[in-house]
Amino acid sequence: ASLTALPMSLAGYLKCDTDDGCEAKEETGGEELFDAVNSSIVSGDSIRFFVNVNLEVPPNATAENESAGCVLLHTSRKYLKLKNFEEEVRAHRDLDGFLARASIILDETATSLDDVLREMLKHFAEDPENMEPSCNFEKIMSTLFTDSGTPREGNVHLLSDTIQGVTATVTGVQYQQSWLCIICTIKSLQRRHVCISRLERPQNWGENSCEVRFVILVLAPPKMKSTKTATEVGRTFATMFSDITFRQKLLETKTEEEFKEALVHQRHLLTVVNQRPSAMSDGHKSHGHKPLKLHEFLNVGKGISDDIARRFPVYALDFTDGVIGNNKAIGKYITTMIFLYFACLLPSIAFGSLNDENTRGAIDVQKTIVGQCIGGLLYALFSGQPLVVLLTTAPLALYINVIRGICDDYNLDFSAFYAWTGLWNSFFLVMYSLFNFSLLMKLFKRSTEEIIALFISITFVLDAFKGIIKVFKKYYYHGRTGDSYLEKARTDAIPSLGINTTFLMNSSVSRSMSLENQTGTHDVHYGRETAVLSLMLMLGTLWLGHTLYQFKKSPYLHARVREILSDCALPISVLTFSVVGSYIFKEIEMSKFNYNPSESLFVLAPVQSLSIGSVMSAMGLGFLLSMLFFIEQNIVASLTNAPENRLVKGTAYHWDLLLVALINTGLSVFGLPWIHAAFPHSPMHVRALAYVEERVENGHIYETIVSVKETRLTSLVANFLVGLSLLLLPFPLQWIPKPVLYGLFLYIALTSIDGNQLFERVALLLKEQTAYPPTHYIRRVPQRKIHYFTGLQVLQLLILCGFGMSPLPYMKMIFPLIMIGMIPIRY
Repeated sequence: ASLTALPMSLAGYLKCDTDDGCEAKEETGGEELFDAVNSSIVSGDSIRFFVNVNLEVPPNATAENESAGCVLLHTSRKYLKLKNFEEEVRAHRDLDGFLARASIILDETATSLDDVLREMLKHFAEDPENMEPSCNFEKIMSTLFTDSGTPREGNVHLLSDTIQGVTATVTGVQYQQSWLCIICTIKSLQRRHVCISRLERPQNWGENSCEVRFVILVLAPPKMKSTKTATEVGRTFATMFSDITFRQKLLETKTEEEFKEALVHQRHLLTVVNQRPSAMSDGHKSHGHKPLKLHEFLNVGKGISDDIARRFPVYALDFTDGVIGNNKAIGKYITTMIFLYFACLLPSIAFGSLNDENTRGAIDVQKTIVGQCIGGLLYALFSGQPLVVLLTTAPLALYINVIRGICDDYNLDFSAFYAWTGLWNSFFLVMYSLFNFSLLMKLFKRSTEEIIALFISITFVLDAFKGIIKVFKKYYYHGRTGDSYLEKARTDAIPSLGINTTFLMNSSVSRSMSLENQTGTHDVHYGRETAVLSLMLMLGTLWLGHTLYQFKKSPYLHARVREILSDCALPISVLTFSVVGSYIFKEIEMSKFNYNPSESLFVLAPVQSLSIGSVMSAMGLGFLLSMLFFIEQNIVASLTNAPENRLVKGTAYHWDLLLVALINTGLSVFGLPWIHAAFPHSPMHVRALAYVEERVENGHIYETIVSVKETRLTSLVANFLVGLSLLLLPFPLQWIPKPVLYGLFLYIALTSIDGNQLFERVALLLKEQTAYPPTHYIRRVPQRKIHYFTGLQVLQLLILCGFGMSPLPYMKMIFPLIMIGMIPIRY
């Protein structure tokens, strides 16, 4: 059996519209018509609803039969799911609201539909609890029908908006003709109203409504939360009345109290019935996330072997998908390569410049680019999740700075101590992968991942503003000319570093204010104009990048051109404002990153020069560093493989962790900066390779990923191009002003927030309820609980910010332990 909803007189009308004579047999015509109309959407063994909206079109002056007053009537059908009383909290609240101000008419004697509706509206008017001071019930009465406001010759007296149940059969659909739900939106109303009328005798109101005993009238104002609209309230009561046993019980009730008790009992039955499939689904979920057991960690190497067995059969497809076959995506690959090239190169420059200042040239821009190229290529070739992007990040720059300080304090060889710290880190990561520690990531729920992801986005924003504030302090408020200022800039460069506390962006990049690149052969200006231009470059990069990113939603140009511009938003904005800052305004001095050519890029560290005590102290740092690697690598991989991304080739958490350990082993012994999975670059890489569709639900437009091209080619080519960028040093790469990098960081932060459920729920606090999107948690969770849960997440976010942005370096080093400490909160 199945249920659907159609206007009560629609079949006869459509048959008339099809057959001008209207002389065909009613049963045959109606049945054939509905079989033809609904055969593609109504199937057996399911329960469905359809909402129907009839819109009258002005009559044509050249109608063949003017005396008949022929008009055009537009009918649209909308599929409605049965209300899930076990999951959708609004179902219970709709019924509770009705019971609190019950408007029930028992044994109504009126026989015509108009008279029944007038009695129901009169019942509203006479009820002191349901008073609407500015409501005209006569106007409401006319609004319920299609002939409201139409010329006399065009009157077609049909209900405008109804929900009615039907049962799918082999020959067509069979209507549940004993009940009818009428819904209407009225501007003058202040709140929702529901009235249920039980007729004394079955009434024949036309085809498909031949024996009506129950009429449900739902009225609601237009501006309502998406789960409180007239349609949603009507869906609640229509779901209850779709049960023939329940309708029979209502016929046996004699008082309003018995009627209410029957409604409450039916709600209980629907809740119990819906719990059965829910329990099954929970069982499947628990099977997929069964409790962890000790023997799973003692089965050495099983996770790695399972990952290889899962991914190796599709390894060749990672190179051929989108290149060979029908579904080619070469254009998307090219734009993604360009995006990924800039997304990897620019942070490498930024953090390479920072490491150069922190380590006094031991790790510079050149080594950072070389490390990015080698590590990225190896990961793209051999990883199980090639869409994950490896980068050196701000926390890693912080560790390098701390190691430099320890070496200075205890007169240790930096390259040797750095190598031992990296080797211990790799050792612990190998142990984590062999003993399947990545299974622990099952304990990290989505809420924890959202907190960390939003924290990273916030730190992007803060770092960009810290950098531009530093520029203003140096140039706008204390700008001066002459050698004294140059000398001051040089002396202030190093001490002003190390303030960075964020995850992937580093405000300290902006603090390298050295002006060594000045040639002195031309007149340059630095001062307030430098600060203002820096601000314009940062905001301009953000504006152009985000505008082009959203350009695919605009109606301009061809769809393919819009998609290309959107995919290339980052490189276009960076290149544009680099030209503006370094060429158009070349007479204004801008801060640029340092470049000191390295004599040799590959020199083995003298690991044997350290004492046993120094090696053991490096083990402590290596353990803390391994915790950071473990959490970052697995959380970013989890966000990349989120269900909404629809990746199909499987995961490889254990193997990828082992691969990252091996890659960083080589980087450590050669004094190259470490790398691990980076957020939000990895999810953005997935997004760039995704085919996205826009869908509309209850007036809200949202994007959903249809499929993703899972390939290794984009990462391979992008990291290879990063390696070739060594040929572009120092020029033209040094022409990229630091404020452009700040704008790039703001762009990455803004685009990474898109789709973060925590940010969306925080935004709900600033929205009126009518603007709430019809998401699953809005339907299933009470609004107050949503806000309580969001508040708890915000509190955890503030704790993360407190530790992650602390001015104490050692406080930041225990940051991974704080993230692990948040796991029990979710449980």
